[in-house]
Formats: sequence, C-alpha cells, structure tokens
Amino acid sequence: MRQPGFVISLSHAVRGLCDVLSTQKNMQRHVAIALLPIVLGAVLGCTLTEWCLLALTIGLVLCCEVINTSIEWVVDLASPDVHVLAGRAKDCAAGAVLLASIMAVVVGLLIFTPKLLMAAV
Repeated sequence: MRQPGFVISLSHAVRGLCDVLSTQKNMQRHVAIALLPIVLGAVLGCTLTEWCLLALTIGLVLCCEVINTSIEWVVDLASPDVHVLAGRAKDCAAGAVLLASIMAVVVGLLIFTPKLLMAAV
C-alpha cells in the first residue's frame, strides 16, 4: 500500500493538533500558561540557551498532553466500559503530563529566580 505524501501527512498532524487544542481544556490551559515564561523571558532578557530550555520544556509539556489525549481516546474506544486497566493506562498518561509540568516549573524557577532577584535589587 502506498504511503500518503508529506503534505497529506502534515495536514493530518495539523488536524490532530487543532482537534486537541479545540476540544481539550487542559491543552488550552497549558498553552495559556506557556505564555507566562515567554513573556517573562522577553521582559527579563533570556539568553539563547535559556530560550532553548524554555522551548524544550514547553514543547515537552504540550507533547505529553497530546499523547495523553490520544491515549485517553484510544482507551475509551477500546474499553467503553469502566475497567481497572483502562483507568490505570489513563492515569499513567496523565502522570506523564504532570511529571513534565513539574519539570517545566523547575526549569522556569531555575531560569527566572536569579533574574527576578537581580531585578528586585
């Protein structure tokens, strides 16, 4: 079977991102919260390395949320009734988002705490 072309594959990926962003409140929250370090970085003058770390951590959280949503949808499709293993799979996926979010906060604190302390002096 012939694989779809790059443009078609890209359009599927964009559609998936739009679907998650338009239907998932947690994704919308993550995107809104991601604006805070972006604004802080611009105001406080982040270095290129700091911007790279911020971009990676923000991207990691958003990717985890997309994967979490896809796991939830597949589990709901495969197991429409309540099942212990279905719940555990969903909990693990949500745990990945939580872990990525905690690490993003840690990175943000490491980058912004010294800058905010210096600005306060």
